Amino acid sequence: MSRHPEVKWAQRSDKIYITIELPDANNPKVKVEPEGKLSFSARVGKDQVLYEFGLDLLDRVNVKESKTNVGLRNIVCIIEKEEKKWWKQLVKTEGKRLSFLKVDWNKWVDEDEDGGKDMDLSQMDFSKLGMDDDDLDYNELEDEEEIGSENQSADEKEGQEPHIEDSGKGKAIET
Repeated sequence: MSRHPEVKWAQRSDKIYITIELPDANNPKVKVEPEGKLSFSARVGKDQVLYEFGLDLLDRVNVKESKTNVGLRNIVCIIEKEEKKWWKQLVKTEGKRLSFLKVDWNKWVDEDEDGGKDMDLSQMDFSKLGMDDDDLDYNELEDEEEIGSENQSADEKEGQEPHIEDSGKGKAIET
């Protein structure tokens, strides 16, 4: 029997950000389909416990422009929406709440505050798509907002977009 990892999500008018919190995931597999289906599976620990989930996203997505980065503690997916618009929710099913799915408040921006700014992901390596499982190099992702923020005033912090940083060793897997 499989388990569900904790999944966090946030959106912009053109993208969905999905963070799968699963430290030390072995052989993670992420599949994104144009009609808006997202599936994930990975094994964890010496007992190789299976973690997996599938989501029917609210609308269609652009698979070619979507990216995934595998880190030591989590897997980050940036899913490009086919049509640039805000979704009222992430998944199609309205009545059933998925207990493992949560809003990522660190990345969340309200629709009226979305000035077209993307998160700064320049430090994340999405360069190698179509990797073999043996090529995966896990790297811990850090939230750059914590680095150097001690010297900023509250006014300077307000309105900043949080972003994810890694040391450049993380690699993307095909979505």
